Amino acid sequence: MTAPATVFLFDVDNTLLDNDRVIADLMRHLERSVGHERADGYWNIFEQLRQELGYADYLGALQRYRIEYPRDPNVLVVSSFLVNYPFANRLFPNSLDVVEHAKRWGSAAILTDGDVVFQPRKVERSGLFDAVDGNVLIYVHKERELDDIEQRHPADRYVLIDDKLRILAAVKEIWRDRVTTVQPLQGHYAEDPAQQAAHPAADLTIKRIGELLEYDLALPMTKR
Repeated sequence: MTAPATVFLFDVDNTLLDNDRVIADLMRHLERSVGHERADGYWNIFEQLRQELGYADYLGALQRYRIEYPRDPNVLVVSSFLVNYPFANRLFPNSLDVVEHAKRWGSAAILTDGDVVFQPRKVERSGLFDAVDGNVLIYVHKERELDDIEQRHPADRYVLIDDKLRILAAVKEIWRDRVTTVQPLQGHYAEDPAQQAAHPAADLTIKRIGELLEYDLALPMTKR
């Protein structure tokens, strides 16, 4: 089978899905379920675990929280909240339309970081799994896995859409002209001036993911 000329690689959190709103909802739920002090304890555990693992592990942090508070039954309520969260309601406007739009010029895949339980659940329940026909890649550090990405999704050209300029710059340094980088200015990383100033700009910067519907995604990408 001939490899597609172009593969569009979409990040999830704060690219297609408003993860900042998910976290805000979780914060409120924790406060109601376990109280302010223990909610702070959970987030301290969460940050420690993220430093250890290199990615966000919300359920793993709950496991450690349970070790510290083994008699707190509310941890089970919080777990249920996370697993059953209505992620489809948190997709940015036109996210699914953008994925379909991209498939006019090539194939589309999800390329994200995360744990092996919560992140796949998020992709599935949001509708993104079906939108990319099951083409989902989840790594610890995706920018270090470019050889594996190329093997699984060979292409002449890649388009990487991600809210984190650090990721876009790291991939651009390796793939160079083979990749077109796109940054939607969504979420706390993209809104952080220090993060933005620390790396070269993406090939294309847009305010919202839905703006890609206005573009012809052939190279070079231009507004229609």
